[in-house]
Amino acid sequence: MKVKFTKHALLKFEILKQHKCLISKSKVIDAVKNPQKILDGQKSRKIAQKDLDDTHLLRVIYEEESGCKIIVTFYPGRKKFYET
Repeated sequence: MKVKFTKHALLKFEILKQHKCLISKSKVIDAVKNPQKILDGQKSRKIAQKDLDDTHLLRVIYEEESGCKIIVTFYPGRKKFYET
């Protein structure tokens, strides 16, 4: 499965780095390829979730197009806000 990043998603690495939150491309790709949960998002997008640690998870918003997953954006979040 091919994975691509939008310009916004690539910029997101730098934005998070400025906030001392280091998330690698490989972590984002792993969340999309091996998610613990997939949810429906807006505009036919999907949201892949995967644990980062005991209290945080990574959420990756992506679109599927011709067998390719296009990562629109991603962000870390607190598990208590996203898990039921």
